[in-house]
Amino acid sequence: MGFTVATWNINSVRLRLPLVASLLEAYQPDVLCLQETKCPNGSFPESDLKKLGYKHIAFHGQKGYHGVAIISRVPLRDVERRDFCNMGDTRHISAIAQAGDRSIRIHNFYVPAGGDEPDREVNRKFAHKLDFLEEMKDLHAEAESDDGVSSILVGDLNIAPLETDVWSHKKLLKVVSHTPIETDGLNEVQAKGGWVDLMRQHIPPEEKIFTWWSYRAREWDTADKGRRLDHIWSSADLSPSLDDITVLREARGWERPSDHVPVFARFAF
Repeated sequence: MGFTVATWNINSVRLRLPLVASLLEAYQPDVLCLQETKCPNGSFPESDLKKLGYKHIAFHGQKGYHGVAIISRVPLRDVERRDFCNMGDTRHISAIAQAGDRSIRIHNFYVPAGGDEPDREVNRKFAHKLDFLEEMKDLHAEAESDDGVSSILVGDLNIAPLETDVWSHKKLLKVVSHTPIETDGLNEVQAKGGWVDLMRQHIPPEEKIFTWWSYRAREWDTADKGRRLDHIWSSADLSPSLDDITVLREARGWERPSDHVPVFARFAF
């Protein structure tokens, strides 16, 4: 059977609900994970999404900031919401989805952006980001393998770890999202957790991949000063079943777009 998981930092789900609906109707992923939904739970457009056939929805939101959601055509169970760094922020949600005879826990993350100054001593936002990464190191891809549950981790991790994940490695070495302390930290999260970077399994590390282009760039497509901030990882047992990775670059040019674009991982189980 085929199974598709998509991730997208939507930058306000209510503002961009028409874009979400268009994506679901056109591409029909089994599961769509959204970040930066920017609405409290009572205002999440659950009924609109259920009308599109996505009847299984879990969300974790707050007014005006952050927020994550899992929108699914297949049943979800055992929903968890973790408070990283004890900040009360809505930056994580997970649930187990059933893909045929496979049970897969899907973790959806929105890692703190980290502000502008890459120095934890003078920038509390950057300190928060580093502390968040430190706590993520305890999350292991095989945590539930004894119960027959595999794992997928997706989201806006707000770090571009490889030189080919940014438009200019040299120019961004001191820019938040590509500093060595961040990239080393994210690589350690991946290594300690036994996670496989599915995007780089499918697309060679020598090839550039971008999933985010700043709103500040008027000619974003021509200038192409992007970064790969959005990621899809999995436990090792799922990686042989990966069939395709698609970065929907064209979505950055849609009317009133997010500055991030959707990324799809398709599996053949």
